[in-house]
Amino acid sequence: MGLPSESSRTLLRRELRKPEEEIDLAKAALLIAQEEYPQLPLERYMARLDLLAEEVKDRLDGETAGPVVLQEVIHTLYERHGFLGNEESYHDPRNSFLNDVLDRSLGIPLTLSIIMLEVGWRLGLPLEGVNFPGRFLVRYRGEAQHLLIDTYDKGRLRFEDEAQEVLDKVYGGLVRTQADFLEAATKRDMILRMLINLKSLYVNVKDDLRTLAVVERVLIIDPNMGGELRDRGMILARLGRKGEAVEQFKAYLDFSLGAEDVASVRGMIEELEREFPPGAER
Repeated sequence: MGLPSESSRTLLRRELRKPEEEIDLAKAALLIAQEEYPQLPLERYMARLDLLAEEVKDRLDGETAGPVVLQEVIHTLYERHGFLGNEESYHDPRNSFLNDVLDRSLGIPLTLSIIMLEVGWRLGLPLEGVNFPGRFLVRYRGEAQHLLIDTYDKGRLRFEDEAQEVLDKVYGGLVRTQADFLEAATKRDMILRMLINLKSLYVNVKDDLRTLAVVERVLIIDPNMGGELRDRGMILARLGRKGEAVEQFKAYLDFSLGAEDVASVRGMIEELEREFPPGAER
């Protein structure tokens, strides 16, 4: 991992402040990856998505019917280019970096869905992301019917009333489908989910520097996410940046006065201030 790229974060902040319809989802996802790969050529990977869409268009030979275009997108991605869900190494961080997914044809539901969305949007398909629990999905909003696309299962199509099948695969029948499970995801939602996925991976391997980098980008999307403010303080404390940790914990308390952990956070502030008295050089 290179040093945190201020320019990547600045560009990400700028992209995500645009109106929803103007946000470039692929660019935002690649800006997440650019912090891991500082020399990442964004335009080259954006062009890869353009080429995939052009390939589909060439094979359609003028056909524009939505269901036919959708089937050709699925065929091109999964049969011709061999995209797969990475079941053997699901927790490999590369599954969350769009450039790696394009290079390796391996990913998780979210990143495979971003590729499906970007290729489909280039062809005028009415697609949207679905923040389904445990398995991000894509929805095709057809005039006659809506279909769910499981990008982790080679683009398998289902009717919306068959969504329980996906939940059963993920949770073994322990969770029942609810209406809000099928709500559309905004582009910000997708980028946030990507970051939360990465955070979980880095927390599990105790990589504080990368976890901190993710948390700081989550806070770009929503500066008032109390849990992320608290977690940033805890990471800063572990990294020995105690003065910054105190400031972060105090910011957390300002937003979370009724939280259950207020007393423990105040205790951490007191402990840190004993070691690092207010006014000491930071």
